[in-house]
Amino acid sequence: MSGARRKARRRAVEVLYEAELRGTSVAEVIERRRAQPEPPINAFTEELAAAVDQRRGRIDRLLGEYAIGWTLERMPVVDRNILRMGAYELLWADDIPDGVAIAEAVAVAKELSTDESPSFINGLLSRLMENKAELAL
Repeated sequence: MSGARRKARRRAVEVLYEAELRGTSVAEVIERRRAQPEPPINAFTEELAAAVDQRRGRIDRLLGEYAIGWTLERMPVVDRNILRMGAYELLWADDIPDGVAIAEAVAVAKELSTDESPSFINGLLSRLMENKAELAL
Protein backbone atom coordinates (compact mmCIF):
# COMPACT_ATOMS: atom_id res chain seq x y z
CA MET A 1 0.00 0.00 0.00
CA SER A 2 1.35 3.38 -0.91
CA GLY A 3 2.66 5.80 1.66
CA ALA A 4 0.31 8.44 0.23
CA ARG A 5 -2.76 6.33 1.05
CA ARG A 6 -1.50 5.67 4.59
CA LYS A 7 -0.85 9.38 5.11
CA ALA A 8 -4.37 10.12 3.83
CA ARG A 9 -5.80 7.54 6.27
CA ARG A 10 -3.84 9.09 9.14
CA ARG A 11 -5.22 12.50 8.17
CA ALA A 12 -8.76 11.07 8.04
CA VAL A 13 -8.28 9.78 11.60
CA GLU A 14 -7.01 13.24 12.60
CA VAL A 15 -10.17 14.81 11.10
CA LEU A 16 -12.42 12.36 12.97
CA TYR A 17 -10.44 12.90 16.18
CA GLU A 18 -10.61 16.69 15.91
CA ALA A 19 -14.36 16.63 15.21
CA GLU A 20 -14.96 14.44 18.26
CA LEU A 21 -12.74 16.49 20.57
CA ARG A 22 -14.19 19.84 19.47
CA GLY A 23 -17.75 18.52 19.42
CA THR A 24 -18.11 19.73 15.85
CA SER A 25 -19.03 18.03 12.58
CA VAL A 26 -16.60 16.20 10.34
CA ALA A 27 -17.76 18.48 7.49
CA GLU A 28 -16.74 21.58 9.50
CA VAL A 29 -13.29 20.14 10.21
CA ILE A 30 -12.84 19.30 6.52
CA GLU A 31 -13.85 22.85 5.54
CA ARG A 32 -11.40 24.34 8.05
CA ARG A 33 -8.63 22.05 6.78
CA ARG A 34 -9.38 23.00 3.16
CA ALA A 35 -8.93 26.66 4.09
CA GLN A 36 -5.43 25.95 5.44
CA PRO A 37 -2.67 25.55 2.85
CA GLU A 38 -0.63 23.16 5.03
CA PRO A 39 -0.97 20.28 5.35
CA PRO A 40 -3.16 19.87 2.27
CA ILE A 41 -6.24 17.67 2.61
CA ASN A 42 -6.77 15.30 -0.30
CA ALA A 43 -9.92 13.79 -1.77
CA PHE A 44 -9.28 10.32 -0.31
CA THR A 45 -8.99 11.80 3.20
CA GLU A 46 -12.20 13.79 2.77
CA GLU A 47 -14.15 10.87 1.32
CA LEU A 48 -12.95 8.44 3.99
CA ALA A 49 -13.67 10.79 6.91
CA ALA A 50 -17.12 11.63 5.52
CA ALA A 51 -17.97 7.96 4.87
CA VAL A 52 -16.92 6.95 8.39
CA ASP A 53 -18.97 9.81 9.81
CA GLN A 54 -22.00 8.80 7.76
CA ARG A 55 -21.95 5.25 9.20
CA ARG A 56 -20.70 6.22 12.66
CA GLY A 57 -23.82 5.10 14.55
CA ARG A 58 -23.67 1.58 13.09
CA ILE A 59 -19.88 1.40 13.45
CA ASP A 60 -20.02 2.48 17.10
CA ARG A 61 -22.68 -0.14 17.90
CA LEU A 62 -20.54 -2.86 16.30
CA LEU A 63 -17.36 -1.72 18.05
CA GLY A 64 -19.18 -1.67 21.39
CA GLU A 65 -20.59 -5.12 20.75
CA TYR A 66 -17.31 -6.74 19.65
CA ALA A 67 -14.85 -5.02 22.01
CA ILE A 68 -14.06 -7.53 24.74
CA GLY A 69 -13.76 -5.89 28.15
CA TRP A 70 -13.99 -2.35 26.78
CA THR A 71 -16.78 0.10 26.26
CA LEU A 72 -16.48 2.56 23.41
CA GLU A 73 -16.37 5.42 25.94
CA ARG A 74 -13.37 3.91 27.77
CA MET A 75 -11.26 3.57 24.63
CA PRO A 76 -8.72 6.31 23.97
CA VAL A 77 -10.20 8.83 21.52
CA VAL A 78 -7.51 8.19 18.92
CA ASP A 79 -8.04 4.39 19.09
CA ARG A 80 -11.80 4.82 18.80
CA ASN A 81 -11.35 6.82 15.61
CA ILE A 82 -8.76 4.44 14.14
CA LEU A 83 -11.21 1.61 14.82
CA ARG A 84 -14.03 3.56 13.16
CA MET A 85 -11.91 4.04 10.05
CA GLY A 86 -10.75 0.40 10.01
CA ALA A 87 -14.28 -0.93 10.55
CA TYR A 88 -15.63 1.25 7.74
CA GLU A 89 -12.96 0.09 5.28
CA LEU A 90 -13.34 -3.54 6.36
CA LEU A 91 -17.12 -3.68 6.13
CA TRP A 92 -18.09 -1.21 3.39
CA ALA A 93 -15.09 -0.21 1.22
CA ASP A 94 -15.35 -2.95 -1.40
CA ASP A 95 -12.17 -1.82 -3.17
CA ILE A 96 -10.04 -2.41 -0.03
CA PRO A 97 -9.12 -6.06 0.73
CA ASP A 98 -9.94 -7.10 4.32
CA GLY A 99 -6.31 -7.72 5.23
CA VAL A 100 -5.29 -4.31 3.93
CA ALA A 101 -8.05 -2.55 5.90
CA ILE A 102 -6.84 -4.18 9.11
CA ALA A 103 -3.12 -3.74 8.36
CA GLU A 104 -3.59 -0.05 7.56
CA ALA A 105 -5.55 0.59 10.77
CA VAL A 106 -2.82 -1.19 12.75
CA ALA A 107 -0.11 0.86 10.97
CA VAL A 108 -1.91 4.13 11.76
CA ALA A 109 -2.22 2.99 15.40
CA LYS A 110 1.55 2.37 15.50
CA GLU A 111 2.08 5.96 14.34
CA LEU A 112 -0.53 7.72 16.47
CA SER A 113 -1.27 5.68 19.57
CA THR A 114 0.17 3.62 22.42
CA ASP A 115 2.24 0.42 22.27
CA GLU A 116 -0.81 -1.68 23.24
CA SER A 117 -3.13 -0.13 20.66
CA PRO A 118 -2.01 -1.99 17.49
CA SER A 119 -2.74 -5.44 18.94
CA PHE A 120 -6.06 -4.26 20.45
CA ILE A 121 -7.12 -2.76 17.11
CA ASN A 122 -5.97 -5.85 15.20
CA GLY A 123 -7.95 -8.13 17.51
CA LEU A 124 -11.17 -6.13 17.40
CA LEU A 125 -11.11 -5.64 13.63
CA SER A 126 -10.31 -9.35 13.15
CA ARG A 127 -13.44 -10.25 15.16
CA LEU A 128 -15.46 -7.96 12.88
CA MET A 129 -13.88 -9.59 9.81
CA GLU A 130 -14.88 -13.08 11.05
CA ASN A 131 -18.50 -11.89 11.13
CA LYS A 132 -18.31 -9.63 8.07
CA ALA A 133 -20.99 -11.38 6.02
CA GLU A 134 -23.72 -10.58 8.55
CA LEU A 135 -22.33 -7.20 9.69
CA ALA A 136 -21.78 -5.45 6.36
CA LEU A 137 -25.49 -4.94 5.74
